[in-house]
Amino acid sequence: MTAATTVSPTSTAPTPGQVWTRARGILAVVLILVVAGITFAAVRSGTNHGQLDPRSTDPKGSRAVAELLKERGVSITVATTLDKATTAVGPDTTLLVAGPNLLTRSQQLRLNAATTASAGRTLLIAPGPGATARLAPGVRAEAHHAVSALAPSCEFPAARRAGTADLGGTRYTAQDPAAVTCYPSAGIPSLVVLPTGAGGDTVVLGAPDFLHNERLDQQGNASLALQLLGSRPHLVWYLPSLTDPSATTDDGAPGGGDEERSEGGARDDSADESSFLDLVPSGWLWGTLQLALAAVLAAVWRARRLGPLVTERLPVAIRASESAEGRSLLYRKANARDRAADALRAAGRTRLAPLVGVPVRDAHTPDALLPAVSARVTAPDRDLIALLYGTAPSTDAALVLLADQLDALEREVRTS
Repeated sequence: MTAATTVSPTSTAPTPGQVWTRARGILAVVLILVVAGITFAAVRSGTNHGQLDPRSTDPKGSRAVAELLKERGVSITVATTLDKATTAVGPDTTLLVAGPNLLTRSQQLRLNAATTASAGRTLLIAPGPGATARLAPGVRAEAHHAVSALAPSCEFPAARRAGTADLGGTRYTAQDPAAVTCYPSAGIPSLVVLPTGAGGDTVVLGAPDFLHNERLDQQGNASLALQLLGSRPHLVWYLPSLTDPSATTDDGAPGGGDEERSEGGARDDSADESSFLDLVPSGWLWGTLQLALAAVLAAVWRARRLGPLVTERLPVAIRASESAEGRSLLYRKANARDRAADALRAAGRTRLAPLVGVPVRDAHTPDALLPAVSARVTAPDRDLIALLYGTAPSTDAALVLLADQLDALEREVRTS
């Protein structure tokens, strides 16, 4: 083999201009998304107060019911701290706790002590097992069920007048025989009215849907909401906040996540509450899912295509001896004596065929090549079949011997 001419190496690294051309499209999309997100947040920041907020006009806000209550002479106070909520309670006040699961254990105990002594009405929206045990003793939270239009199936006056309403969600069972249970879902109530010792009551609701703006005009939702929230002249709408200073009086963990223990010290699994994902707004979850899908699509778009290898010209020329040495080292590293022997025999047959007058296309056909080679060698007893078409050598020494024999055969044919 003749050595190839060496040329100066050519760099394959992309230039800064090429990098900018490839990346500017992605950067533009990212910039548009960032600007759109900031603009969207700025536009909505003044009106979007969150789910179940009496100031919010969003589909899941509760401004509609708040306006109806104001028309009926009910004053509404929005409280975001425990101190403000407990200070405002009284016999002529209804306290709506929109997120009891966000309260810590100490906050829940303080709130229960204040509401029990107030002789007013307390509404708990979908409390979990731990929050229910502390805010409504004697009531136990059961498995969650879908929200749907349910019949009251009880003697509670407000429920009977309202009729069918969108309830369900978390369901509850009451141990107190004086408790009133309504709106059963799969046989288990989703509304429990628990009388308190001071003449007030605590209403436990399994789902907030009937208070949402988007559902208030459906079923008997508006009637039930007005009767439950408007039974007293004053309404305190308590929206628990994670920044409430009272949350730092104990470990700060949400009360639903505390581990309740019995007298013997064993853990009570019924105190387990909502997970972290339950506290994340649904919009963030959908946004994260969309970004993950976009990342997967971008990876598929930019990934290497699967398929057969495509040969291409190397950017530089290398010596034939270096190429042969590199391939031989790869064969040796893989212990591939069979492939090395096949390569040696194939190359030998290809070079012998023109020397003995056999077309190159028939060089690998024993019936065409062997007779012509046998006529040119001086030792007819040589095993040309084993030499040119034999099996793979079992050792490295045998492979070296095969290469020497093929070279000797080629030299003999050339000089004959």
